[in-house]
Amino acid sequence: MNVIKYSGEKVLFNSEVFKRSILKSGANLMQVNQVFDAIEAKIYDGISTQQLYDLAFNELFKIKNSFAARYSLKKALRDLGPEGYFFEDWVGKLFTQLGYKTLTGKTLQGSAVTHEIDVITLNKSGLNLCECKFRNDIDAKISVTTPMYFLSRFNDLKNNQFTFFEQKLKPSVGWVITNAYFSTDAIAFAEYYRVKLLSWDYPEGNSIKNIVDNIRFYPITCLTSLNDYEKKYLLNQKIILVNDICNNPEKLFGISFTQEKIDLVIMEAKELVEYKL
Repeated sequence: MNVIKYSGEKVLFNSEVFKRSILKSGANLMQVNQVFDAIEAKIYDGISTQQLYDLAFNELFKIKNSFAARYSLKKALRDLGPEGYFFEDWVGKLFTQLGYKTLTGKTLQGSAVTHEIDVITLNKSGLNLCECKFRNDIDAKISVTTPMYFLSRFNDLKNNQFTFFEQKLKPSVGWVITNAYFSTDAIAFAEYYRVKLLSWDYPEGNSIKNIVDNIRFYPITCLTSLNDYEKKYLLNQKIILVNDICNNPEKLFGISFTQEKIDLVIMEAKELVEYKL
């Protein structure tokens, strides 16, 4: 039985791989089997990955909405668009959570031209310059041209000194970060020229999906108790993270929520960030 990816590529359906993806929602093995049993008869040759996701999401939601929320992480990152600046804010907050000093949206003078840098961070490795590449497509891949282009920008900046975080520093490390995937050529080029990459599934074991689950750093777009308008309203109020709601529930008071709705959102948010996988 084949499954059709968003790109049109056909891949063999593997029920064990599919179950493992559902298990990452936080559901236990019995619940995962319950979800699979409920949708197995609806899986057919040529079903799309989007249809598979929808089937699993709906069944997880029936068990616990925070399971569905966690399962929707990849889509939730795409929902930080369409422009991509919310993704840049989210990346900046992610680095801060990981112990970096962080700035976003700065323009730096290179040896030849000026460059807009999405995220600037500082840790023991030195000054990091980060390029964020946001994609709306489900199976989008960042080609080799992106790290090639970024490397040329980084090289124009690396010999210049900048004052950030009360220090005069030269750039030490360059990053390309995406919510999508990198092509094999992009990874090979970046590894050779020491450009650090971070994507949905790379590097293995320390990718975005791994980091987010490990430190429970979920965007508010995960929350199933919010509709699209409510999510966009909160994003525009600089409320990017589920943790923002857990730590400051009064931030929900600026929108016309009933107390029942506020309680529902807070309950889902707490279940999402407090659950241990």
